[in-house]
Amino acid sequence: MQTAEQLRFSAADFLAWEESQTEKHEFVAGEVFAMTGARREHVVVSLNIASALKQRLRGSPCQAYIADLKLRVEAADAFFYPDVMVSCHPEDNKAKQFISQPTLIVEVLSDSTADYDRGGKFVAYRKLESLQEYLIVDIDARRVECFRRTPDNDWLLHDYIGDVDCQLHSLSLNLPLAEIFEDIETA
Repeated sequence: MQTAEQLRFSAADFLAWEESQTEKHEFVAGEVFAMTGARREHVVVSLNIASALKQRLRGSPCQAYIADLKLRVEAADAFFYPDVMVSCHPEDNKAKQFISQPTLIVEVLSDSTADYDRGGKFVAYRKLESLQEYLIVDIDARRVECFRRTPDNDWLLHDYIGDVDCQLHSLSLNLPLAEIFEDIETA
């Protein structure tokens, strides 16, 4: 039996193939990568963020999505499963298989994905013209790194640690770090 890592697809073939799979897979330039399960803290923090965003965005044109919806980055020929995304685009809010115009993407770091989330994945995400902010959440450090797109198309880091609010300018709201890390015991 062939493993996902050995398969090569076009984007359309990948979408059709993945619908019949029991596990999630990410797709980058024809290559398919099986995703592994997350630790409990990762799931709790992702849910905390998605829940907080859903509450604060109620009644707005923006919707929060959690890990099971694909993100299409056409310029990178890729599909990813970010931990949390927010899109305010009407086409995304009617999408069936994937969204492609998020305003915010959140990745919660794990030991196996931290380098990729900070490196190659962020390179791909920056190709999304709609993306205004990218959050990297470090559970162990109880830290949130917010990369915000500037008018000159540069990415400026805003580092949040301690008893502060993470400011999301793209959505005109704040998320207290205490809420993001709720139910996570300190080491």
